[in-house]
Amino acid sequence: MATVRQVQITFDCAEPERVARFWCEVLGYVVPPPPEGFASWADYNGSLPPEQQDAAFACADPSGVGPRLFFQRVPEGKVVKNRVHLDVRAGTGLVGEERVAVLEAEGARLVALGATRLELLPADEENESCLVMQDVEGNEFCLD
Repeated sequence: MATVRQVQITFDCAEPERVARFWCEVLGYVVPPPPEGFASWADYNGSLPPEQQDAAFACADPSGVGPRLFFQRVPEGKVVKNRVHLDVRAGTGLVGEERVAVLEAEGARLVALGATRLELLPADEENESCLVMQDVEGNEFCLD
């Protein structure tokens, strides 16, 4: 039997802090405290060699239940659809028009933070409605 392990989800991106702070707002996550000996992340970042500055950032579930999200700078931009994406559970337990209204309201909140609304996938025989979105760097995610 496998041992249960904690999971960190890592995003490749161009601007790690910007993307991390977006996801903090989406999920109610927080920026972890800076490393010991530093008053802020800006102080820590300034202590790094220039090529390592602004290269990574993270956010975490304040309750410690959800996975830590880690964002690392990469030189190449996003080219194709994600192979893995996050489903943000905004409408759990809701159906029909009530679910769509909640998804659309949350989608509007996220658009104000820099997300892009792509499309509403209507309910079918197997799945409830889902709103497909992109984060501030174009990574797809779903509000469901």
